[in-house]
Amino acid sequence: MVYLIHWLSHHILEFDRQMAMTLKALEGGASPPEAQEIAEKKLDLTAVFTKTILSMYDSLVEQSMQLISEIDRRRQAQEEAIRTLAYYDPLTTLPNRRLLLERLDLAVAATERYEKRGAIFFIDLDNFKRLIDTLGHDMGDRLLVGVGERLKKTFRSVDTVARIGGDEFVVMVENLPSDPIEAAREAESLAKKLLEALQAPYDLETHTYVSTASVGIVLFGDRGTTREDLLKQADMAMYQSKSSGRNAYRFFDAGMEAVLRTRSMVEQDLQVATAANQFVIYYQPQCTQDGKIVGAEALIRWNHPEKGLLSPDSFISAAEESGLIVPIGRWVLETAVKKLAGWHCDGLLPEGFSLGVNLSVRQFREEGMVEEIREIVSKAELYPGALTLEITESLLIRDPEKVKQDLKRLRETGILFSLDDFGTGYSSLQYLRQLPLDQIKIDRAFVQGLANDKEDRMIVATIISMANALRLTVVAEGVETPTQRDILAKKGCQMFQGYLYGRPLEERVFLERLGSSHLSIRSTLSPT
Repeated sequence: MVYLIHWLSHHILEFDRQMAMTLKALEGGASPPEAQEIAEKKLDLTAVFTKTILSMYDSLVEQSMQLISEIDRRRQAQEEAIRTLAYYDPLTTLPNRRLLLERLDLAVAATERYEKRGAIFFIDLDNFKRLIDTLGHDMGDRLLVGVGERLKKTFRSVDTVARIGGDEFVVMVENLPSDPIEAAREAESLAKKLLEALQAPYDLETHTYVSTASVGIVLFGDRGTTREDLLKQADMAMYQSKSSGRNAYRFFDAGMEAVLRTRSMVEQDLQVATAANQFVIYYQPQCTQDGKIVGAEALIRWNHPEKGLLSPDSFISAAEESGLIVPIGRWVLETAVKKLAGWHCDGLLPEGFSLGVNLSVRQFREEGMVEEIREIVSKAELYPGALTLEITESLLIRDPEKVKQDLKRLRETGILFSLDDFGTGYSSLQYLRQLPLDQIKIDRAFVQGLANDKEDRMIVATIISMANALRLTVVAEGVETPTQRDILAKKGCQMFQGYLYGRPLEERVFLERLGSSHLSIRSTLSPT
């Protein structure tokens, strides 16, 4: 453009100069032919000038149109990118919460106008946090993408499949029958297909992972219902399906709101309990077949000021989800180690006694936790083997080499390691051979079926045989009957834990039981 203006200015000045020369020639008495010659030159210049100007004008118009077209194309692309960011999830490319809410407003209005019904499916992946803790966020993202793809294949193209955050998905289905019962039947059929599709194994590069989901369902179509009410009700129904055992679906019930409020109160009370030191430790004996106590497991209890003594089942899941499991676990470890050191100083412990303390995956992965555990144990000056840290198999999947090195550094302080709930997770012989383990605990689920289930007996026999080959001590959890004990002992189990040998006991009662246990054993063995 600057070049064009410069060119035009130059030729306009030349045109004016030629005109001035013609006029001056006429005024100076130039003959008509001379003037005509000058005029013809001037006219030639004018023609050239005019033709050039028109040509450049056409070129300029063409270039301007191309520029305007390019600007418009880029503007449309930017607007589309902005819309995508505003209305779609960047990971799964599914509609996000904003677009879902807009479509839900339209759907609610349409169902009321045309007397149809719709359904909301609120989907939350089961144990997704455990996957993140064990395999990492990359694998978690791969699973979320896979879930989104399966949901789109399960539902119709006209249905809205959205990811509203984390591991939560929402599906909105319209045009269900106006009759509530018929609509519920169709929604239930879709829920079954949904669960079946999501529980098929996922190929996450180097891992094959099986995931399940909990689903909450709410029907809509009644007048006066808002989108906020629908999502809240579907969310509550989803939590109800989780409470029922996961991998399930539940329809919204008005009574669920009370359940949700209770859960929220538990988390609030846990905050207070952590600050007010409302927790206590009970000790469950670990015995030889004849009842001699050779160890114990430290189990937390919540001494609630209003509800009394609460077992971990009523609050541990809330502690894990809220992150309070880290300070709570730290308190359990510090308290157990202090008690253990005190018992030893008072001469209350038999030789070889070891106290087991559970260490959660989240607690173990906390920054600086290994050094913190080393410091706690070193200050207590425990004898080697006095403390056994019980870890779960899920800890071993994510970065097993780092876990191996961390466990070895803790082993330097004399800590033993027990693999808890063996057989229910990701264990493999490779991990068992590489890690500095001392003990395996057979999960109670296998122990309970020993008397009547042939498969459970085979599994238990295999675990014990494998542990003996690796020179690992075997502890059976949940031993409640003499029959279970006898089967386990016959297959080579060395230690037993369960109600048959004693419930979790408060400190005073446990120490009395510990003393009498060894006294009775000595009396039995002494000559008469």
